[in-house]
Amino acid sequence: MSWAVYIGVTIILFGFAAFMTGQALAATWRKPGWVVFYMLLLTFADRFIVWSLFGRDLLSINGYLIDAATLTAIGLAAYRLTVARKMVQQYPWLYRRRGLFGWRRLG
Repeated sequence: MSWAVYIGVTIILFGFAAFMTGQALAATWRKPGWVVFYMLLLTFADRFIVWSLFGRDLLSINGYLIDAATLTAIGLAAYRLTVARKMVQQYPWLYRRRGLFGWRRLG
């Protein structure tokens, strides 16, 4: 797979979908395992688009694993970012923000 296809389709197009999925799952207090499950499904769509538009291998195990790892990382980062934001916003008397992905208990 060429770098342009990987960056354009997997990182930008499907990375945006992965980010939004991670945020949606965190906003509804789902467990992080759901993010992994949905990213595996999203990777199938990514591989199909890459195959249909650019003629790359549809059933490439290496391509699937690389794309799945990329989308899962983006989705889990969005999930953790959203959970950290929600914890601090919904429970300001208990938690304060600690970095981009974390929070700390007061007292």
